[in-house]
Amino acid sequence: MLDAYKKYEFKRKLEELREKTGKGTELVTIYIPPDKQISDVVAQLRDERGQAANIKSKSTRINVQSALDSIMARLKYFKAPPKNGVAIFCGTISLGGDKTELETAILEPPEPITTYMYRCGSEFVLTPLEDMLREKKTFGLLVLDRRESTIGLLRGKYIEPIRHLTSNVPGKQRKGGQSAQRFQRLRLIAINEFYERIGKAASEVFLNVDRKDFQGLLVGGTSPTKEEFVSGEHLHHELQSKILGLFDVSYTDESGLYELVDAASNTLQDLDLVKEKRMMDRFMKELVSDRGLTAYGEEEVRRNLKLGAVDTLLLSEDLRRIRVHMRCTSCDFQQEKTVQKLDVGACPKCGANLEVEKSADIVAELSEIAEQMNTTVEFISTDFEEGEQLMNAFGGIAAILRFRTGA
Repeated sequence: MLDAYKKYEFKRKLEELREKTGKGTELVTIYIPPDKQISDVVAQLRDERGQAANIKSKSTRINVQSALDSIMARLKYFKAPPKNGVAIFCGTISLGGDKTELETAILEPPEPITTYMYRCGSEFVLTPLEDMLREKKTFGLLVLDRRESTIGLLRGKYIEPIRHLTSNVPGKQRKGGQSAQRFQRLRLIAINEFYERIGKAASEVFLNVDRKDFQGLLVGGTSPTKEEFVSGEHLHHELQSKILGLFDVSYTDESGLYELVDAASNTLQDLDLVKEKRMMDRFMKELVSDRGLTAYGEEEVRRNLKLGAVDTLLLSEDLRRIRVHMRCTSCDFQQEKTVQKLDVGACPKCGANLEVEKSADIVAELSEIAEQMNTTVEFISTDFEEGEQLMNAFGGIAAILRFRTGA
């Protein structure tokens, strides 16, 4: 699978392609599996080019044929597809107004392409590649006590609550007129019935997960309830054998699922979510200490990076900014700044036009500086509370320092 930065790059390319549209069904998508002969693909594209002559709209006809010509020209450089195959996206992109431009993108996917595809549409077909980025490892989550139970899934970095059940188990105080023995017997029957309901609901949720993706089941609750539930074999035998551990949690509602994942962090230590949570926990602990070994916000982190003071650079996966260097076309004014979108504007000094000399994705730019300074880069998702905080409270950029640098 891709490392964190390559995964980020690949995801950004897909986002850029997702934003591109054509005026008609003139954007061509081709997925070529690794075992497909390039000569066969070229032969089919020649046929498609011939059939495109029947398209009624002149502009669409010309644009489709131009895209096919461009793709066939590029395929001449391939003796065979790469080991995972190749995806090609080509078409006349609408730039707004009457402006258009023929663009081509060639991507090598992180996993093998299994099916050949040729499509023409007003958008590129990106779902197969987007699915490859989806974390497929799935864990079952089950928290319970004798009052309620919540069932959920941990898919990659995302905790998804699925079912919530409540019981009819009476409290420990019996009603008047009932013998203690009879009351206790009725209470045990109600508890057993609730456990059976939980087991049935768990089967409905977990047995419908793809078996090759389902890694196991985590069970949380108070003692001895969770042990009582598991030892009573209320779960389907396939799920019983998939239990990875029992963990103490205080809550059995939706928040209990998050508590369960935290409690099982040693069991889940190889998961990206757990690694990211630990990294953010480390940052937060340093933040509230008096050692001064944290920095956040682009300006402060950039300064510390250039000083070689950053041990670990934390970047939000949702960070979308561009670092640009601009120069005036008339006077000596120049400026470097970070922007959301390229919007050059006029020179504040003389009013002449500014031109962009160079621009770069800020994540790529900061990562390059980090590599030069032997700094570790960690990408943090927003699929958990601390990850959201990194993006919203700290601007998506933070750092754990090697040494204190002061203001």
